[in-house]
Amino acid sequence: MNKRQLTALFQKLGAPNAAEWASSQIEEGIPQLARFTFLRQAWRQVIEEDDKSWISSSIESSARAPDAPHAGVGHALKNLRALGATDEDLTNLARGMQAQLLFGLCYLIDDPGELEEEIEGLSWALVELDTEGAVLHQIGGLHESVLETDPTGREMRPKGSVR
Repeated sequence: MNKRQLTALFQKLGAPNAAEWASSQIEEGIPQLARFTFLRQAWRQVIEEDDKSWISSSIESSARAPDAPHAGVGHALKNLRALGATDEDLTNLARGMQAQLLFGLCYLIDDPGELEEEIEGLSWALVELDTEGAVLHQIGGLHESVLETDPTGREMRPKGSVR
């Protein structure tokens, strides 16, 4: 795939600065298509900023099964609403925490952090595979691109903030 075709593919997939992603893959050999696609799919696990339906759904679910796993989320949301928190506040809080977790997990892929002496050599990786399951590339440095792939385009800054 040439640079023009790769740029067009990045654009189709919704990549910000598609030409830069394509150039980096072509010129530096970094598997940017795999990196971007993983991050795009990961961001799809984060609550969308305009979706407030998850709040009532969580509250209703915890009311039906108050001792179920994650029921504490619904209980907390109900209490926060009663204290005056808006759905926008709750969504901003949840999105922010989810984005921080996404960043942390992406960083963890490259660096397992402080480990006990017996396992200090332990590591793991995210890799791109071909259709046969053979490793094509290791995908690293994902944490470096988490904010730039925020679907809002604001890198998790509040609505209306000035850069």
